[in-house]
Amino acid sequence: MRILITGKNGQVGGEFSRLYQSRPDVVSVGRDECDLSSEQSIRDLVRQVKPAVIVNAAAYTAVDQAERERDLCFAINAAAPRVLAQEAARLDALLVHYSTDYVFNGEKTGPYLESDPIDPLSVYGASKAAGEEAIAVAASRYLVLRTSWVYSAYGKNFLRTMLRLGAERSELRLVDDQMGAPTSATAIVAATAQLVEQYAAPGAHLPAGIYHMTAGGSTSWYGFARAIFAAGVLSARPRLQAIATSEYPTPAKRPANSVLDNDKFARTFGFRLSPWKHQLEEVLYAMQVAR
Repeated sequence: MRILITGKNGQVGGEFSRLYQSRPDVVSVGRDECDLSSEQSIRDLVRQVKPAVIVNAAAYTAVDQAERERDLCFAINAAAPRVLAQEAARLDALLVHYSTDYVFNGEKTGPYLESDPIDPLSVYGASKAAGEEAIAVAASRYLVLRTSWVYSAYGKNFLRTMLRLGAERSELRLVDDQMGAPTSATAIVAATAQLVEQYAAPGAHLPAGIYHMTAGGSTSWYGFARAIFAAGVLSARPRLQAIATSEYPTPAKRPANSVLDNDKFARTFGFRLSPWKHQLEEVLYAMQVAR
């Protein structure tokens, strides 16, 4: 079963590359091999590889910068998924695509269901919502997996930023009124690999659609930081101060509630991702082992 994975240099794509590094039937590509802002580049790649499964792990994720680079953000997060969906349909291939909690406005009091109306607050969120819609129109066999607060042992993310700043500063101010589920790239990739295995099983049929796939539980950015430093990775912990979103203005608005309900995913595929604290422990352990 030939698998094409985009975004090999990103957090999720990088984890895929490590997981499948010994498999000759898996092709991982980055910017050097495919320009996702170019429709022709995408079509040429897919028609050359002829995959049975396409995993689109590439995305424009600079949320604040997207407010200034709307066209590029939409090209990668909306137009590229549309082209991938069209090519997947032509090959009768399965398309797995990742979306985000930022398609919601965060005003709901409880966890968001897949059926809840979307209302993105930012260019980034709007681009991901447009990508979801484009896939639903163009593809017949697809899984759009909405996840949240993605981090890993590699690249630029909240975990690595906290460890760097914690070693440099004695005090950190963290937003405590935005809630979500920190989800590791490792857990995302492991879950996706299970889905691909289910897809490959004889007579199997994965119901197409949008699914929420995040770590269990929820916390705030302040709570996430507290858990990071409580793990004792640094010799000295910085003092943490909880602040409101209004005290930390950013170019892009973030939803106050980013918690997603994962029940539909669990009912359909028979498993859930582990709790966010457990995922954090696994990533921190992997970082220590890698030193």
